[in-house]
Amino acid sequence: MSSWIDQATNIREGEELDLIRLQAYLQEHLEDTPGTLEIEQFPRGYSNLTYLLKLGERQLVLRRPPVGAKIKSAHDMSREFRILSQLGKYWDKAPRALLYCDDESVTGATFYIMERVEGVILRPKMPKEMVPKASTMRGTAEGLVDTFVELHGLDFEAAGLGELGRPEGYNERQIKGWTKRYFNAKTGEVPELEKSARWLAEHLPPESGTALIHNDFKYDNLLLDPKDWTKVIAVLDWEMATVGDPLMDLGTSLGYWMNSDDPEIMQQFQLSPTTLPGNPSRSEIAEWYARKSGRDVGNVVYYYVYGMFKIAVIVQQIYYRYQKGLTRDARFADLHFVVQMCGATAWQAIQKNRIDQLF
Repeated sequence: MSSWIDQATNIREGEELDLIRLQAYLQEHLEDTPGTLEIEQFPRGYSNLTYLLKLGERQLVLRRPPVGAKIKSAHDMSREFRILSQLGKYWDKAPRALLYCDDESVTGATFYIMERVEGVILRPKMPKEMVPKASTMRGTAEGLVDTFVELHGLDFEAAGLGELGRPEGYNERQIKGWTKRYFNAKTGEVPELEKSARWLAEHLPPESGTALIHNDFKYDNLLLDPKDWTKVIAVLDWEMATVGDPLMDLGTSLGYWMNSDDPEIMQQFQLSPTTLPGNPSRSEIAEWYARKSGRDVGNVVYYYVYGMFKIAVIVQQIYYRYQKGLTRDARFADLHFVVQMCGATAWQAIQKNRIDQLF
């Protein structure tokens, strides 16, 4: 099983880094960086770019914003670095942050360096030989929920992250903010998505509580123990983390969670391998979370619809960059279908007042 440790590969065209300049910067600002720098790129992900750096025997990870990104608040490297710098001292599932650089002449953007944690990442369309047994998959899903509950139970004040967000009014700001971002990046008509946005604003619940929330918690942001895939050893991609309502965080994760009986068009674009045998349904995930956390998820339809809407906006922003020629990544060409799928799904959940068996 250890042979499936996540690996980097060749750098995509247009996303290259200046090897000589970066090596000089690292060797000036980081200890124990001997030898000649080698750079590869982790090929997955749709937002910030992630690279593997090799200097002698040492391996590091570099994170920087995507090429052409203009939404600075969504790609604030200094903020992500601060989160990991504090959290890494307090929680063993946060990778250790090492260095932040605000000199854009080094790589063309701000970036930060963190330690590399070797582990397995489960993604859709993984090689057939890699697909876990149903019993293992079930255990991995439970490990995901356990880690999610653990994250939401952290004392974020003790971790030095009390000033990270503004919990009061968090839910209202999220609905207004994501709605505004959608219209700023709109490229076509998706009526069901716009109707869902209005429904969210009209049915806004009060905050259910306050926790450190990840805002992108799904299988492909979890590193699993190479020897036991039911154990989460690290949580990645903290760019959207904040302090806010944990049930809004749950809603985002439920939005990523495709069921095996969802329409084929939905499963074609799934961003996480949740339809493999052994996975629970969305309702089961919500029930597990409620039981393990003690939180009331009776209004789960609202949080799920919010998750679908938010994911649609994130994907729309990426598609907007592609349409404007700001990125040439061919994976982005059909993302407008994902936006339409999210809108249709959110509206069905509203009409049927449930989060499973929507079509």
